[in-house]
Amino acid sequence: MRRTGYEPTQARSPLRLRLGLAVCGVVWGIGAAIGFALFAQPGWAALCAVIAAIAAADCVIVVRHMRQGARYQPGRDVPPYPPVDRRPKQRRH
Repeated sequence: MRRTGYEPTQARSPLRLRLGLAVCGVVWGIGAAIGFALFAQPGWAALCAVIAAIAAADCVIVVRHMRQGARYQPGRDVPPYPPVDRRPKQRRH
């Protein structure tokens, strides 16, 4: 297949880094929620719990993407990059 110039040659998705950061977000969010709950700050505890829940959802999404593999495509009708225009370009004179 010919390159079109849109796709990178050695692209790698940083899913492991994103997973590590999401796990840190879960740990810190839960820890902060517990800490704020112990010091009778329910608003801050709820906010930290929401942050931990969002980070946990991100963990699930990242693990799902990692299991789908490197060749995952969103669907048959969505190409991985813009299609090549088969018509020859006309030169300006």
